[in-house]
Amino acid sequence: MEIPGAGVVGESNQLTSLLDENCLPQRRVVLLGASNVTRGISTVVETACRVWGRPLDLLAAIGHGRSYGMKSTVLVRTLPGIFDCGLWPALAERPPAHTAALVTDIGNDLFYGADPPQIAGWVEACVDRLAKLEATVVMTRMPVCNLDHVRDWQFRAVRSVMFPGCMLTLAEITERALDLDARLTEIARQYGCRLVEPSACWYGFDPIHIRMRHWGGAWSEILAPWSEACGASAARASRRRWLRLARFRPQRRWILGREQTHSQPSGRLPDGTLVSLY
Repeated sequence: MEIPGAGVVGESNQLTSLLDENCLPQRRVVLLGASNVTRGISTVVETACRVWGRPLDLLAAIGHGRSYGMKSTVLVRTLPGIFDCGLWPALAERPPAHTAALVTDIGNDLFYGADPPQIAGWVEACVDRLAKLEATVVMTRMPVCNLDHVRDWQFRAVRSVMFPGCMLTLAEITERALDLDARLTEIARQYGCRLVEPSACWYGFDPIHIRMRHWGGAWSEILAPWSEACGASAARASRRRWLRLARFRPQRRWILGREQTHSQPSGRLPDGTLVSLY
């Protein structure tokens, strides 16, 4: 169910209503990412609930091709950068809660022309905000495990489909990816983030996106550091859950250049998990 209304005022009123009714879940999850989280959102949400508990107050800044620091466009849809989106004011309005966060899908900005220091700066600013909330943060490393296996023709094929405006070569992307990965590792060390290294077996021809058949195991492994308890069982994909989540709309986006706004939270799942998208 999509909650009607639009704009920041609508979001503030909706949140106030939930607080007045004492309907805001007591455990919170923040998801920052791009296409891997978006493609596997049904599995990610269910895994988050299994690891962190349910119901959740879930806030996500995700989307295909999402940038951490600039507007990004895929086909006809444009989203704001994660660092500048409405997720952060929304978090500031909420009362304190036990919070777990995921910071992933960081490499897109390399294909948009941003250099590693700039990207690392955006990511660190996000992590710093999460640290001030005393969140338990998991960060994934770049999938550099795949670099030695990627052929130039393969790279060009993937680049032409996903990042048609990028003219960087495989050698240039490799150098920048290794640089960025080293910077992310240092950020994780400084802030005490749980750093997860992707497994090469999660990927196929596409060296960036986790294959569907590995979603359950991969997301279970990625989110496991949120909890000190034994790892949760891998979540199975659910078409019904995916369709429900697919109906939810982000607070702000542009379609063919026309701005659309939607009040948040965007909807509630049957288990009581509240979903807000930015």
